[in-house]
Amino acid sequence: MLQDNCLSWTFKKNQCCWGKEGPTISVPVNEIVSVCQGEGEKQSKTADAPSNLFTVYHISRKSAQRWTLEATTFTTQSCQEAHNWTQVLQDRIQSIGAERPRKLLIFINPYGGRGKATRIYSTKICPLFQLAGIERDVIETTRANHARDYIMEMDLKEYDGVVCVGGDGMFSELLHGLVKRTQKDSGVCENKEEATLTPCKLRIGIIPAGSTDCVCFATVGINDPVTSALHIIIGDTQPMDVCASYHKGHLMRYSVSLIGYGFFGDVLQESETMRCIGPFRYDLSGFKMVLSNRTYNGTVEFLEADDSHSHPRDNTRCRSGCLICSESSERLKEDKDTDSQDYESETWQKISGSFVAVNVTGMSSACPKSQDGLSPTAHLADGTADLILVQDCNMFQFLRHLKRHTNKKDQFALPYVKVHRIRAMRFIPEKLEDEEAARRRKGLFSSLCGATPETSSWNCDGEILDCAELSVRVHHQLVQLFARGIEGTSCS
Repeated sequence: MLQDNCLSWTFKKNQCCWGKEGPTISVPVNEIVSVCQGEGEKQSKTADAPSNLFTVYHISRKSAQRWTLEATTFTTQSCQEAHNWTQVLQDRIQSIGAERPRKLLIFINPYGGRGKATRIYSTKICPLFQLAGIERDVIETTRANHARDYIMEMDLKEYDGVVCVGGDGMFSELLHGLVKRTQKDSGVCENKEEATLTPCKLRIGIIPAGSTDCVCFATVGINDPVTSALHIIIGDTQPMDVCASYHKGHLMRYSVSLIGYGFFGDVLQESETMRCIGPFRYDLSGFKMVLSNRTYNGTVEFLEADDSHSHPRDNTRCRSGCLICSESSERLKEDKDTDSQDYESETWQKISGSFVAVNVTGMSSACPKSQDGLSPTAHLADGTADLILVQDCNMFQFLRHLKRHTNKKDQFALPYVKVHRIRAMRFIPEKLEDEEAARRRKGLFSSLCGATPETSSWNCDGEILDCAELSVRVHHQLVQLFARGIEGTSCS
């Protein structure tokens, strides 16, 4: 039965179960991938012969966020009826699936992460795109920034989206290429901090094949390649904020998850010397940085968001159809005349001191190792980011904070941790006094982990920004992903 854009059917029980019917299944038409006349895989072999069967390929949920493709074959009384059902469903899919991509530009990173991207695409993803009738131009990257440069230079008008098969680094390439290309085509100077950037029209798809796949995990709820491919096929759209980082007025990088100074910056810097041991280098460098317990002096200035809409500790999760993100679209349209160009006229808050970590995250930054992430209630598309300040504390106190990223406890319910929902931030480092610098050189773990330098580096979505002074601006819904947000309840 086809009613209200939903296809429903009831399975028949075996004859021994007289008078009883099987379960009733309902599938929204927008979650049907394809319809063909005939019996599943056999239909291609009997394409010339009329059939009274038709097969529906549709999404099936195996867990809260994991999707799989399922094929259900129906029997009708005649070949014509099977043809009619096939035609009606195909027409209905077209009428309500206007946002489905017809042609994609796909980049595969064959070396990054687990080194399995090419195999994942050829065995799991390409057959799905073929079934859905999606045209594909596939490029295997051969160097760093290959995908970014291609997007910057080539004509993209024929594509409905760009897709990366790889990890967070590959996504970052697509993000930079698409944002920069959009600003170039729009005549916007992205190097100006006060510039209002033009949102990108092309959507970005992520087929996870990296080490952490943080962006995919935080926007879909799982790092499963088939699930992500199905979101792309049915044309799901999830807008997302982007943070732009500047050093002395010059654009450094764009990011969507972590911008971290202190601990996370030092971990990344240290890990660069251990690339030969693979992803384990992050665990080892993290252990060394915990032992060293480095702190950095500086001043954090930030423009806090309106607390009446949301707060980092309100216990509300950003989920599919999030009202906070939806309402922010209308609210920021009304405030268009008072956006980033007037930031300097607003009241900035200031905190000075010694910090173990200064983190800015535009999303929860959840990953398989940390299901809630750095900031569990951060929103994907509300025009804000969460500023997390871990002030001077001892090694065991910092470990307690880190452990709470994995045990569901409130990582902000500690006296030395502060969190603010912001629209902009700037950090100004301070030089150490001679006595303090000498004390650090004589520290317990200085010989093992190295003495604490005067300043740290910034970790910007896994890339090192070799500067200490930095300003960050949040650009509302600058890009769109082939996703719908994590399905589930909004409250934890």
